[in-house]
Amino acid sequence: MRNRISPLFAALFSLLLAGQANAQNQQMNMEQRKLSIALYAIANLYVDSTNTNKLVEDAITGMLEKLDPHSEYSDAEATRELNEPLQGNFDGIGIQFNMATDTVYIVQVITGGPSEKAGLIAGDRIILINDSIVAGIKMKSTDIQKRLRGPRGTIVKVKIQRHGEPEFREFAITRGEIPVYSLDATYMIDKNTGYIKLNRFAAKSLDEIKNSLGKLKKEGMKNLILDLQGNGGGYMGVAVELADEFLSKDKLIVYSEGFNQPRETAASTAKGNFETGRLVVMVDELSASSSEILAGAVQDWDRAVIVGRRTFGKGLVQKPIPLPDKSMIRLTVARYYTPSGRCIQKNYEKGDKTAYQHELYERYLKGEMMNADSIQFPDSMKFNTLASKRTVYGGGGIMPDVFIPLDTTRYSNYHRRLVSSGIINRVAMNYVDINRTELKHKYPDINTFRKYFTSLPIDEMKNMAEAEKIPFSEDEFNLSADLISLQIKALIARDLFDTSEYYQIMNASNESFQAAVRIINDEQEYNKILKP
Repeated sequence: MRNRISPLFAALFSLLLAGQANAQNQQMNMEQRKLSIALYAIANLYVDSTNTNKLVEDAITGMLEKLDPHSEYSDAEATRELNEPLQGNFDGIGIQFNMATDTVYIVQVITGGPSEKAGLIAGDRIILINDSIVAGIKMKSTDIQKRLRGPRGTIVKVKIQRHGEPEFREFAITRGEIPVYSLDATYMIDKNTGYIKLNRFAAKSLDEIKNSLGKLKKEGMKNLILDLQGNGGGYMGVAVELADEFLSKDKLIVYSEGFNQPRETAASTAKGNFETGRLVVMVDELSASSSEILAGAVQDWDRAVIVGRRTFGKGLVQKPIPLPDKSMIRLTVARYYTPSGRCIQKNYEKGDKTAYQHELYERYLKGEMMNADSIQFPDSMKFNTLASKRTVYGGGGIMPDVFIPLDTTRYSNYHRRLVSSGIINRVAMNYVDINRTELKHKYPDINTFRKYFTSLPIDEMKNMAEAEKIPFSEDEFNLSADLISLQIKALIARDLFDTSEYYQIMNASNESFQAAVRIINDEQEYNKILKP
């Protein structure tokens, strides 16, 4: 009897599933017809002329806005701009530039790139691009980039003004593949401790990290500070691979799941290059997504001390869905969870993106960024790490093991206006432009520069500010004087050397960095945090 019922039950179950699928298909077809009829009616019956493509884009955007804060639509141009920094390269001429008083000022020429081969140097000002004047007129940086970039092998002509030369120089530069680096800095802090700052998780980030680890180990590195402050994320796979560098074999790194997505897990392998040395990871409120995956994994396995402030809280997984015109939908399909089971994503109300975007400001108003006691976690958000069983917290973002308050004491309105107007940056560029040869001779390396350079162009900065109608305030200047001086010195170092040297200067005032150095060099304190 049982054998006769089982096939019958199976047949009935199959019919039921088929019926449900058929009902879902009918519903989907009805919804698609509604959208098609509405679009047809507007395009053919509406009182005024309409842009059908714009209507479709607005409809897609409108639907996504009703979902979560991270599902979004991007047109073809925006899609290209989104993908480019993560892909690891683009075709162009190989320069870093700033728009200084409506002039394209070359800050750095990428080593081995087309511009260096053609003869451009840092400090050159681009006047014309392909016979179009780009100096002295208000242009966006993106407009300059569009003129300089293009398919490899094509030629772009530029006319430049070089300091101390009365005549313009003209160059024909053959565009080539330009690498996009995701590491801002790599250097040894002391004889045992290395420092790496990663600005995003891009396609080639793992290779960059491995190269940096190898370089630092050759210089004697035993301990590492990984700086993820301000790192908004990138490719999830890269975060998993980077976590694998620090974790021993068969450790869960992250898992994700959604209503229509089965649970997917990622675990470490035996190939890590830094599985035993002391590790500190620096984070802040702008560290998001892949940064949180990495920080959550090494925290849950008691592999690293996390220093800084609570991270952003982006734990939604987006799946890119390319559309026929090269535009794209990035649709949220799942949520991330750390190895202990913490949900990284902070709370949000569907369709209310404004409140979500202002959440960091709300944290500031509530005092969370200045005082760890202002952060309240319910008992339901308490989790335990997997090795030492320490208490860690869920509910959005990664709460650091060592909290460092945001320092607002050095900021003034005068300083904010100097920064927003670009004056601090411009005065540093002008100073290097005028004195580059002398500076290079006098300060051949960053250690010499850091110890002995003191000739800061403060008076020039004040005069430039006055010319831009930013009145001098002695009280406000004195409040921010140390910070202003440090920023100018760091920018001069960047123009003379590179971004790594910039951070060597700026980290002198970074309280999270100072705490990280203290903890990593004190084995007793380090172990007490991870093994209380």
